[in-house]
Amino acid sequence: MGFFDKLKKGLSKTKSSIDEKMNGVFSTFRKVDEELLEELEEILIMSDIGMETSVGIIDKLRNRIKRENIKEAEQVKEALRQEMKEILDETENSLKLNTTPSVILVVGVNGVGKTTSIGKIANRLRKEGKKVVIAAADTFRAAAVEQLEIWAKRADCDIVKKQEGIDPASVVYDAIKIAKEKNADVLICDTAGRLHNKKYLMDELMKIEKVIDKELPTSDKEVLLVLDASTGQNAISQVKAFKETTSITGLVLTKLDGTAKGGVVIGIVNENKIPIKFIGVGEQIDDMEIFNSEDFIKAII
Repeated sequence: MGFFDKLKKGLSKTKSSIDEKMNGVFSTFRKVDEELLEELEEILIMSDIGMETSVGIIDKLRNRIKRENIKEAEQVKEALRQEMKEILDETENSLKLNTTPSVILVVGVNGVGKTTSIGKIANRLRKEGKKVVIAAADTFRAAAVEQLEIWAKRADCDIVKKQEGIDPASVVYDAIKIAKEKNADVLICDTAGRLHNKKYLMDELMKIEKVIDKELPTSDKEVLLVLDASTGQNAISQVKAFKETTSITGLVLTKLDGTAKGGVVIGIVNENKIPIKFIGVGEQIDDMEIFNSEDFIKAII
């Protein structure tokens, strides 16, 4: 199964949430008018795209309908796809890893799929011919290091670890040293799953960033926030909380398969102007792809 087919299958609940409701609306309305647009706006809001983003999309759609003199249902759908795609394409989503080593700092709350995402990203980079070192700096959660070790082994990458409970910044410091010695292309650092109300964990994150900035001042650095798409609007509040502590450069979306809340993706990007860099659909090590806005929109509408 190709990735688009996996994406389509994984987003089937989101698709039925949006597409089937839209088809119902289009079968009821005989003309493209204000009432139709209000119905479409309601569908978008109910699909976890969010109030602000949904209103903005429909405003632009209204203008496009007038400008292009759109009369047919399929044309309205196509125009809606275009408006959504423009939101997702507003920010550049390619990884900037041009230095040796470059750093990927992975953040997110517990339970979002951070460990599996690191394994999948490491595997993908290694397959591209990059030498990857992983730093197991989530030293607070029981078994976090062991779980990451399993994924590092699957991805065939080196891992730097210490015993549970040790200072996470010291793990990152050692990993930087080893990455330099091994002439690694990319150092991926795991961090403790944290919530915005756990100040000491947010402080640890800042400490890790200080170590990276001091030891690798000229290196490219990506800060990827992993989000569980099935949490819907809660994912948006997580982005806002992490933005207060760290400069997030991209998002990794997990657990899109099996959720009707995939529309939240559009709201997150629109409200925060942060690109989605990776999208995970499935449990296998190869089930992580670079985000493609066209495929995503096609899969839900």
